Amino acid sequence: MSDIFLTNLTFYVLSFCVIAGGIFVVSSRNLFHSAVFLVFTLFAVAGIFVVLNAYLLAAVQVLIYVGAVAMLMIFGVMLTTQLTNVRLRHVNEQVLPALAVCLFFLGFLIYGLWDTPFEIARAAPPPDISYKIGTLLMTRYVLPFEVVSVLLLAALIGAVVIAKRDRS
Repeated sequence: MSDIFLTNLTFYVLSFCVIAGGIFVVSSRNLFHSAVFLVFTLFAVAGIFVVLNAYLLAAVQVLIYVGAVAMLMIFGVMLTTQLTNVRLRHVNEQVLPALAVCLFFLGFLIYGLWDTPFEIARAAPPPDISYKIGTLLMTRYVLPFEVVSVLLLAALIGAVVIAKRDRS
């Protein structure tokens, strides 16, 4: 088998995992299972970035989305006992309007993609672009980078405090 065939196969398998994971995220009746499916979907997106040779984007995807956002959601769900002890009813009475809106946007997307001339890049990006981005993050943009990390830590601590306050 050729490398192109294996690359395409991997891309299609990961794309299927992203679509299936997204469907399970929105259709799962258990909030914790939805969060776990979200982590699965985000890992599959990182895998697509690896297939496309965008290793920096894959690392950022795993570190920021999977590592921080999804874990905060899972901790938030696990720390709230009201959601685990009470069975919530999920009733959606707007299935037909939602389907109509989705079909409208799908048609709009297909119409937009049909007439778009896609230009294939003639040259590969410079090989040291990841190094430049990393250097900028650790020199010029270190303050916003640290502010975001402190904000995520504060959100986690706030979730723990709110969950403990509700228990007592």
